[in-house]
Amino acid sequence: MLQKFGFSQYESQVFEVLASSEEPMDATNIVKYSGVPKSKIYEVLSRMIEKGMVLDSVSEKKKLYTALPLSIVIEKLTTEFQQNVEQLKNNTSKRKFYDEHVWSLKVDSSIRAQTKQLLQTAEKSIRVSGWQDDIQEILPILQEKEKQGVDVEVLVVGELESTLSHVHTLIPAQEHHSLERFRLVVVDETEVIFAGMESQSWQALKTKSRPFIKVFIEFFYHDVALAKITEKHSELMMNDEEIKSVLMKLRY
Repeated sequence: MLQKFGFSQYESQVFEVLASSEEPMDATNIVKYSGVPKSKIYEVLSRMIEKGMVLDSVSEKKKLYTALPLSIVIEKLTTEFQQNVEQLKNNTSKRKFYDEHVWSLKVDSSIRAQTKQLLQTAEKSIRVSGWQDDIQEILPILQEKEKQGVDVEVLVVGELESTLSHVHTLIPAQEHHSLERFRLVVVDETEVIFAGMESQSWQALKTKSRPFIKVFIEFFYHDVALAKITEKHSELMMNDEEIKSVLMKLRY
């Protein structure tokens, strides 16, 4: 029975011998009647003393051992079991394991399909930036999600007519020689798709990696800030050749 409570076979044998003896016993007699090897007896006795199952004493320079009374053992094991159950209840919590992979996507049709599917899963928030024609394609999903209570925020390059509450618009200047086509979608701050043109072909990455998500959210608001600054202070900045030169090099 003790083995069911986590005691080893040798520990159980030692306790059984001591519990059934009317007198304390020394190590020699415990070895004789328990069957525990002499080489192991002191190690086993030491463990049982630490567990509070065996008491030891020195009498006439001889070390003697006796077992904790069985009634007390039953109470002790019952109490410890109940405490362990309560501790398990209190300490057990669900853990989330995050997928830190960064997945590559190619072919424009696949990227668009993955983007729409990701948008449909949004429950809390959507951050989207891209060019007008790309945003127009997913606009029905964005508007429906906002009706459902999802916080939708969009940065669009070009004019966009929509019912969305939070749309930031960038109208490119003719001097924008570094402005490249791109798409960025961040859903619930847990998953992101970023796509861009490379060698005339669309390529994208998709990830739930938290460091990447943090970077892309900051990336989104960096673009929003630049769009707002350009919109409100365009004339001032475009008349300053130094500031204009720097702004025109930004990708947005």
